[in-house]
Amino acid sequence: MATEEPGVNRPETEKTPKDKGDKKSKSIRTRHDYILKQVREKGFVTIEGLAQSFRVTPQTIRRDINALSESGLIHRYHGGAAPATSTENVAYSDRKVICLAEKQRIARLVAAHIPNKVSLFINIGTTTEEVAKALLHHERLRVITNNLNVASILSKNKDFEIIITGGLLRHRDCGIIGEAAIDFIRQFKVDYGIIGISGIDSDGTLLDFDYREVRAARAIIDNSRQVFLAADHTKFGRNAMVRLGSIAEITALFTDRNPPAALGEVLSVSDVRVHVAKR
Repeated sequence: MATEEPGVNRPETEKTPKDKGDKKSKSIRTRHDYILKQVREKGFVTIEGLAQSFRVTPQTIRRDINALSESGLIHRYHGGAAPATSTENVAYSDRKVICLAEKQRIARLVAAHIPNKVSLFINIGTTTEEVAKALLHHERLRVITNNLNVASILSKNKDFEIIITGGLLRHRDCGIIGEAAIDFIRQFKVDYGIIGISGIDSDGTLLDFDYREVRAARAIIDNSRQVFLAADHTKFGRNAMVRLGSIAEITALFTDRNPPAALGEVLSVSDVRVHVAKR
């Protein structure tokens, strides 16, 4: 067995296992700090972008994001990460691209369950905007919405009658909120209410970030014969501070993955239909 001569040091280029471990830990900490900084500044970061920045594999970034998510520092999404907060939503421009393919599949499935010649409420949200796109080939729909983006999308079909609520315009996402919007919605009783949501707790509580938006969604639920909730899998277990109601009040949930076991039990007990938009 070879032994070292007394007084002879290892060359500086030779690394001990401890040296290598320290270097790896420092590299991970550096990535974690950078990811947290980017999330705070941008609101949403993509796995692909982070992998390119560090010149590492997407799998490495996924492990970083998983570790930060488990520590409660960020919230993991399909394709990226966002701040872990119950008081502020991700920026609208970022929400438009989060899980876009999943939202489009959900939207097509919702549209497939909407007949021609019916009345609808459609509320604020990037998923409901995708539903509006998926409805464009329907016939003679009457749609009441507090979402200017939805109204603009549906205006491409001249066979539709589109009614826009009054109220305060929220510039960041073209949603219309406030007492005037709520009072307007309450004048109608429609066949289908199509709503989105920011979070669904494991006990079935529906959660959102803006109490004014929640009040409008509450009026839609109360004045629709059937209520369709369109929500991708990232909404399961996501925190938000404002309570909309219970998922038991929903007729059907349209999503892209099977809900977690606890939520699935609530849906089953409440007799809420679940439609999963598979790839």
